[in-house]
Amino acid sequence: MDSSDRLALNNWIIGQSLTGMAENDLLRGFCERCCEAGIELSRAMTFIDTLHPIFEGRGFRWNDTPTNERDSFEYGSSNEGEAAQNWRRSTFHYMLEKGHDEFSIDLTNCAHLDFGMIHDLAQKGHQHFLAFVHRFGEAGTLGQMDCFYSYWLTRRDGGFTEMQIAALRDLVPLLALAIKSAQQVDIVRTLGRVYLGRDASEQVLRGRISRGVTERINAVLWFSDLRGSTAISESISPDEIIPLLNDYAEASITAIHDAGGDVLKLIGDGVLAIFTGSDIAEARRAALRAEHRFRLNISALNARRAQEGRPVTSAYVGLHVGEVFYGNIGSEDRLDFTVVGPAVNEVSRIASMCRSIDRELLASAEFCDGLDEEGRPYLVSTGRYALRGIGRAQDLYTLDPEIAASEAVARRYEAYLEADAAYA
Repeated sequence: MDSSDRLALNNWIIGQSLTGMAENDLLRGFCERCCEAGIELSRAMTFIDTLHPIFEGRGFRWNDTPTNERDSFEYGSSNEGEAAQNWRRSTFHYMLEKGHDEFSIDLTNCAHLDFGMIHDLAQKGHQHFLAFVHRFGEAGTLGQMDCFYSYWLTRRDGGFTEMQIAALRDLVPLLALAIKSAQQVDIVRTLGRVYLGRDASEQVLRGRISRGVTERINAVLWFSDLRGSTAISESISPDEIIPLLNDYAEASITAIHDAGGDVLKLIGDGVLAIFTGSDIAEARRAALRAEHRFRLNISALNARRAQEGRPVTSAYVGLHVGEVFYGNIGSEDRLDFTVVGPAVNEVSRIASMCRSIDRELLASAEFCDGLDEEGRPYLVSTGRYALRGIGRAQDLYTLDPEIAASEAVARRYEAYLEADAAYA
């Protein structure tokens, strides 16, 4: 690879990184251009840890021949179990332990080595293994993202030449910078979704970050909280409280997301969510679909927790429809992207009324009246109530008891809920 090839590849990496090219496409384009310039790569793998609530990092791979392997993947924690054992046997762990930035292995003479993947790579005909670890400085570290790991293989007889190694030594750091940049964008999007909610995150990332920037929207509002959570918390050990809250939050959030809703806030054991769309009647049906899936999730969760000898509970859900302000509210340096307005207070009060009249679901008249003709009969009035802090009494509705009492009615209700699940 001569200097003009290196410059062309450098420019390509920079240009594609600036356009936002995906990491696996960056790696593929890099490898293909290396091969065209005379570096006979046969396989490449890159890894980078990230900041994510579920997995530890992401990897990207390229092969010179078709395989069944995915070109990108996530990996879990390497701190325990089989993953920890595999990590300790890896060349990268060895390099970190020894302080090496570069490590080379002749795969035609590696029988005496005990690294985890080396012998399999040799059996597949690869001749030479070259690994790099590029460490980030303290200011460049984000979460566990403190290194870029990569290895490069060739089937060339005699392995990589010194000139090819020198070229990779110069080029891979730029690829590392491009992939790190893409991963930082992914981290921002992940943190936005996890802490703000899906739609709110997209709004913020599109630039709506100024205080007071809101819009009036009509939305179906959901508020749920756990039944008897205070008493349960007082009766169990402190280290059981968070798993309890996580289990039931997962049950509700999964149901809401599966039905097309957006979770805006977790308030203790409470969940505030919205369902929106051009067809607000269908948004109402989506909220009922989420409530139904929530009950199924709770049933499965309670069965598991009971089998483990852990406390179980249920939840109250309030549903309402109204106009709200949706956007940034707070101080100049601490904002919350959420909904505010009288309707938000009302849905919270409606959920609170579930305890008083012993119903797991209560919906407002505004919610019920806007359902389509097929769905309206599935809700029945529980009476007229004055809500605390709300200046007017109103009718509240719950699911027709026949849904629980009759299998045929239950099947019809489920068919109604799923009739237009394209909204989800």
